[in-house]
Amino acid sequence: MELHDVWFVLIAVLWIGYFFLEGFDFGVGVLTKLLARDRTEKRVLINTIGPVWDGNEVWLLTAGGATFAAFPEWYATLFSGFYLPLLVILVCLIVRGVAFEYRAKRPEENWQRTWETAIFWCSLIPAFLWGVAFGNIARGVKIDARLEYVGGLGDLLNPYALLGGLVTLSLFTFHGAVFVGLKTVGDIRERARTTALRVGAVTAVLALVFLGWTQADKGDGTSLIALVVAVAALLGALVTARAGREGWAFALSGLTIVAAVSMLFLTLFPNVMPSTLNEQWSLTVTNASSSPYTLKIMTWLAAIATPLVLLYQGWTYWVFRKRIGTQHIADAAH
Repeated sequence: MELHDVWFVLIAVLWIGYFFLEGFDFGVGVLTKLLARDRTEKRVLINTIGPVWDGNEVWLLTAGGATFAAFPEWYATLFSGFYLPLLVILVCLIVRGVAFEYRAKRPEENWQRTWETAIFWCSLIPAFLWGVAFGNIARGVKIDARLEYVGGLGDLLNPYALLGGLVTLSLFTFHGAVFVGLKTVGDIRERARTTALRVGAVTAVLALVFLGWTQADKGDGTSLIALVVAVAALLGALVTARAGREGWAFALSGLTIVAAVSMLFLTLFPNVMPSTLNEQWSLTVTNASSSPYTLKIMTWLAAIATPLVLLYQGWTYWVFRKRIGTQHIADAAH
């Protein structure tokens, strides 16, 4: 296997890790409006992801940086062609981070409600737009002979990509509801399980249509295996969530994300951005990659840094592993 193939796999792993981890905290952000009944319950939901949300975003930064260094042509075409939706995602992530930090700085109800609304919308919008973006990457976009994107914003809003956005939004919300059930106690835990079952049923229908469409359009035997794993894991997550086995449900909802994103990358390879104008104009792991020397240096750095990041993040989740409930929220007067 050539180094550019290795880095395609590594970038796929980074995106899978990002969607697995950031997916549930996007879902929790959406649930602050759908699940929480009062301000105390919103605080419980926010506190479930409070210690980890910023660490989850490291995976996005690493995926973007790895793409820039390993496949500069892919990075340039992707970020220029998808400039507006990626800018919206970036602004949402910035506002969302500020909202987490600023929400509790003042006691006024209007102040806190404003930042809670920001958390909701700045979780929902990226959850949807990431699906739209990756739907377009998998489907292909208008790339010309100069390897540049020549389409417009309207070209990105096609039925397949929009369906992809609905899938990621519903799947992340389901993943988040299962996580809330895993991390909370009391009535909010029971309602999280009910919400997970309702959202999960919708997710199953949307995901089956989207993944089936992907398989019919560009799939092969390997991607079919990933599709079967994704569907089976999602159904398993629903069954275990219904039984109150939140740990198993979270693992299986995460496996659904892993298998679904893996399927998209499997249908993509050896392309990184297919051209819908001419197959010969597609960006591939060969014509979009950096020099072998650059990839070699990156491989050594990744081999050293990646285990350290995994150990630190695993330690963080271990330290903050206990469940919380409304009884753990201090009175606002104090």
